[in-house]
Amino acid sequence: MDNIGKLAAMKQQLRGKRPMPGTALSDDSILVKKIVAEHKPDGLEYDAKPLLHIVEDILRRATLSTEGVSSGALAHVDQVEDVTHHPGYTNMLEALSFKIDRIACEISYKSLAGVDAHSTALAIFDMLQTYEWDVKLVLSLAAFALTYGEFWLLAHMHLTNQLARSMAILKQVPNIMEHVSMLRPRFEALNELVKVILEVARCVIEFNGLPRHYIAQDTTAYNIASNHIPIATYWSVRGIVACATQITSLTTLGFEFMQSTTESWELSTLAHKLKNILEHLRKNLDSCYRQIEKRMDSEAYEMLRELFTTPHIDNMKVLKALISAKDDTLPLYDGATKKRVSLEPLRRKNVLLLISGLEFSHDELLILEQIYNESRAHTSSRLDNRYENRYELVWIPILDLNEGESTQRKQRQFEELQLTMPWFSVYHPSVISKPVIWFIQREWKYKNKPILVVLDPQGRVACPNAIHMMWIWGSAAFPFTSAREEALWKEETWRLELLVDGIDSEILNWIKDDKFIFLYGGNDPDWVRKFVREARRVAVASQINLEMVYVGKSNKSDQVQKVLDTISREKLPSHSWQEHSMIWFFWTRLESMLFSKIQLKQADDDSDLVMQEVKRLLSYDKMGGWIVLARGSRIIVNGHANTGLQTLMEYEDIWRVHAERDGFEPGFRDHYGKLHAVDNPCCRFEFSHAMGRIPEKLRCPECRRYMHMLTTFQCCHDETVDEAFLVSALAPPTI
Repeated sequence: MDNIGKLAAMKQQLRGKRPMPGTALSDDSILVKKIVAEHKPDGLEYDAKPLLHIVEDILRRATLSTEGVSSGALAHVDQVEDVTHHPGYTNMLEALSFKIDRIACEISYKSLAGVDAHSTALAIFDMLQTYEWDVKLVLSLAAFALTYGEFWLLAHMHLTNQLARSMAILKQVPNIMEHVSMLRPRFEALNELVKVILEVARCVIEFNGLPRHYIAQDTTAYNIASNHIPIATYWSVRGIVACATQITSLTTLGFEFMQSTTESWELSTLAHKLKNILEHLRKNLDSCYRQIEKRMDSEAYEMLRELFTTPHIDNMKVLKALISAKDDTLPLYDGATKKRVSLEPLRRKNVLLLISGLEFSHDELLILEQIYNESRAHTSSRLDNRYENRYELVWIPILDLNEGESTQRKQRQFEELQLTMPWFSVYHPSVISKPVIWFIQREWKYKNKPILVVLDPQGRVACPNAIHMMWIWGSAAFPFTSAREEALWKEETWRLELLVDGIDSEILNWIKDDKFIFLYGGNDPDWVRKFVREARRVAVASQINLEMVYVGKSNKSDQVQKVLDTISREKLPSHSWQEHSMIWFFWTRLESMLFSKIQLKQADDDSDLVMQEVKRLLSYDKMGGWIVLARGSRIIVNGHANTGLQTLMEYEDIWRVHAERDGFEPGFRDHYGKLHAVDNPCCRFEFSHAMGRIPEKLRCPECRRYMHMLTTFQCCHDETVDEAFLVSALAPPTI
């Protein structure tokens, strides 16, 4: 028989003894039953990642490039760091190199002997009984890398190196390279299979390295992955055997052996099966990662809670946990210098944490900046300028930066807002970790409305939300502690300055001149027109010096603008706040008074006249409109709009004589009181779920009974809708 006849006979013998995957044994559980039963790790731990790194380097470089197929050029791979001289690599190779050589020899021998791939794989697993699954797989890959790397090294060097040329001739490499273009589909199928096996190896190593104490024993994803690791390892070794057989047969039987398409089909089939296995493994591995992350976040959350109950010598440990949990050395952005800085400027100072999303308006920031500058000037002028009397403000943005179009938009908004702030801020929203967001939501009652948490120089919470007192009293509230808040309320009385201080200096001049002053609000132009004209008519008739100010409404800004346009267009004899920032600040201060009292648990004190009147005014605003009549600083009537208008309209017929005899002030107050006693409307309040601290119960300031709590869904197209679900995806876990 000639050589060609012998070759044909050998090829037929090999094909006859090698079953295709999925035909002879289709049930994976049966295939791996034997190797699972004989899997007996000896307890020695080997880090498979360094060895896989070497294998990857070999296999990536030993790849046929599509541009240089005719010449057998190797694909270019970027230079990687040479870490093979690290002691860890040396020790590992000393322990495992013998196994690698044995596996390589076993594959070569059995492939030439015509042993089927399943039997060869079982023989490899028999040699690796005492190793973990990831080590079994990486050792098999290393054995293949020896054969594959040698082949491509000779192919690459045989034209320039005589030693390589002589060895290449023995391996039939020059003859193979002459026909390499015809072998391109075969090598592409082989490379694709190798690529998938490497991905499986990485996935198995990842799974083996999971911190299992964070995974519950009954986790479905973990158990499923555990059961599929042997299957993934088995089919990867089957793939390695198939790839090695291709190269061994090519270098021993010659180019003619590789002309059949049967072997390419086998490689493609194995690659397809392993891709499905990899997808399944990756899905369960991702599920395990999510559970681990959740458990770690819950643990970090509990540690943060414990941290705030522990005494500290300064505030750095607390600030690092809140702002620099990822050990970032420069987590802050200094609004003054426009540079990133460390936490050091905050050491042993009062730190005001401004926590919010991106909902700051331009006017709101201007007012906040004014208060901030006044407070810093106040502290710098103090002779006693110790650390505990200094403070810094830090913006903590709470953003949900998920992937999508809105991510870039929010990022731009954040950067633009950050540039306008003269104080510190975290340099990027990602600095604030998920457990910190949970803590801020649950412990400090943050939802979507800005809050201002004050930490003292030791990191203790001096005030859970100082933004209310900042809006009410401005820099006078320094150092913005709960004790200061209580002291300011004890000094406060129900007076007109409390309502308008810091908003309109013209009103303060009227107060000094002891004039009668009407503050009024609502969104009905007809009522405003009637009220202004009746008030002016009564003022002339009673010969009083009266001033009037329209201060809008707490919401429905479009309708408020219509009223402002009516006052201006019809030249109604009333002062009005044309700047919406003034209207916003008036109502923000008024609502802040209520929330300040709620925070201090003093919202239902029957003896607190200020709180009762504030609640009454806020309620009248929700019911349509309101009036406040004052003389100088003293408030005479705080009442409902319609009752106030009716009181003025009945001046001539009913209470004029009383006013002429006793004075306009008691006349208006007494007649309003009689009308109000007949009508006596009870109050209502609306609390947005975006507000952090909502009282569990509240008394009506009119009838003094506890009010019913209702849930209302309201849509207001002319308002900025609160992003009530901005951080809902980051809700704290049930502890």
